Amino acid sequence: MKTSHQSDIAIKLQNISKKYEIHHEKPTLVEKFVKARNETFWALKNINLTIKKGDKIGILGPNGSGKTTLLKIITGISTPTTGQVSVYGKIISLIDLEAGFHEDLTGEQNIFLNGMLLGMNKKIIQQKVPNIIAYADLKQFIDAPLLTYSTGMKLRLGFAIVINSDPDILVLDEGLQVGDESFRRKSDRSIIALLKKNKTLVTVTHNFNTIRNHCNRVLILDKGAIAAEGDANLVKYYKKNYI
Repeated sequence: MKTSHQSDIAIKLQNISKKYEIHHEKPTLVEKFVKARNETFWALKNINLTIKKGDKIGILGPNGSGKTTLLKIITGISTPTTGQVSVYGKIISLIDLEAGFHEDLTGEQNIFLNGMLLGMNKKIIQQKVPNIIAYADLKQFIDAPLLTYSTGMKLRLGFAIVINSDPDILVLDEGLQVGDESFRRKSDRSIIALLKKNKTLVTVTHNFNTIRNHCNRVLILDKGAIAAEGDANLVKYYKKNYI
């Protein structure tokens, strides 16, 4: 991923394609000694996309269209087979909130570890630690090793760190489920507050109200390619052709 300065561009994707090799296992004993067939699957095909700073882009598409693969490539979780990704600004992913955690470290030690991975210096992290602990509601557990945390506690901690890191670009997958209903409402309010600060948003969602209320652009993916791109009115086209 290339990261540098550009005046009005947040993300630029040039000829992005992603290939996976699917290995087919032979079920019988005889066939076990025959070389397994490999099938090539292109999850993304020649994606060209420019997202400007402050854009709120909602990505729609049927299952298997490449939506999550695209998010992972934008955030650097996955690398493209071909093409170039350029990111201008601090990008934060809400896709894998446990990435970067170390099970043997305490909750507070993981705050420092993840904070540094997100580009914050030690002094800034120290200032944010009380807010992160309070937001995640983990005060009584913060000195315990992470291996004693439930999955929900880890996700709350991860979200609290991310939301306090002040990103320029926020990447969100609708499939994210963080904590109980009360915490999800709080996390939704935090994301909306970030968006009001003219942050850039890239989100995979099937919540059409989210797109209408928060997105100025819509991208429809189909079989790994861009099928349509436009404003929020494109939701009507998606409903007509894909639902």
